[in-house]
Amino acid sequence: MLRRNFMSTIAAAMVAVASGQTVATDFDGPTSGPAAADGKTIVVLAADLKNGGILGVTNGVEEAAEQIGWTVRVLDGGGSVQGRTAAFGQAMALKPDGIIINGFDAVEQQAALDQVVASNIPMVAWHSGPKIGCDAPGGIFANVSTDAMTVSQEAAKWAVQDAGGKPGVVIFTDSTYQIAIDKADKIKETIEAMGGDVLEYVDTPIADTSNRMGPLTTSLLQKYGAKWTHALAINDIYFDFMGPALAAAGIKGDGSPKAVAAGDGSESAFQRIKTGQYQSITVAEPLNLQGWQLVDELNRAVQGEACSGYVTAPAVVNMEGAKAMGDSPVFDPDNGYRAAYVEIWGK
Repeated sequence: MLRRNFMSTIAAAMVAVASGQTVATDFDGPTSGPAAADGKTIVVLAADLKNGGILGVTNGVEEAAEQIGWTVRVLDGGGSVQGRTAAFGQAMALKPDGIIINGFDAVEQQAALDQVVASNIPMVAWHSGPKIGCDAPGGIFANVSTDAMTVSQEAAKWAVQDAGGKPGVVIFTDSTYQIAIDKADKIKETIEAMGGDVLEYVDTPIADTSNRMGPLTTSLLQKYGAKWTHALAINDIYFDFMGPALAAAGIKGDGSPKAVAAGDGSESAFQRIKTGQYQSITVAEPLNLQGWQLVDELNRAVQGEACSGYVTAPAVVNMEGAKAMGDSPVFDPDNGYRAAYVEIWGK
């Protein structure tokens, strides 16, 4: 079943979480598919497990694999191109039944992807590039993601509305990833189309945010002062390391510049939003659900079945929404997706 009621589901999820309610819509994903393939061993190639989005998806894969009866091996690329290349080599040596690319641009590892395709090992991915859904480039059976452009637009719209129509925005992205460039470009386009001002477009690697964000934040504060009302980033991880520099400058946790993330909804982001400490919102993805979807798509791939075409809906999470989530470390919609997939798999 293909992306049923996609836009209405996005709207419902965003309104519900932003208003502090629990998202409890019916599961809008596939209702049929192949039963579980027996005894498969799969490898998750994680770009960097320090990234909360990648970790959340990995946890979902492991949870789903336990239900379907598969063995999972997780290999951490450690945030570097060399690390991800080495992880691919390890994966090939393991001769798995399937591979999940988790959180990096597939083009970066094209030579390795060619080897996987030549070995007839099915691949699915999370955030592997701008084309989402079935038949992604590089021989990837399905690229699981929310609609990244919708995520970027919603983050930008929130900033414009919060600033009364005239935000002064700094955008943080990472040109290592094409999807990150596309998201940042959409943020910029949306801000400017709505009358806001993009003060600066900062290209800084996600893998080095711990070292770079403190000095960058201090420099930007000195450069723009009160003109800088909102910081928008393509991932929550940028804001993991911005708070101390803002605090040192005498800026309160709920002061400006306000941090707005266009993905992915990490545990640390929800904690900051919940306590009003240096992040206002995140446009969150249902990371655990997406982990289950990756396993389902791979189950289809190893059996020669068609990709489901399902695209999950994101949610704008503000302080009320984060508090309503309680102790949950991720945005995890209460829509019965676990039971739905277990039924499909015949478990």
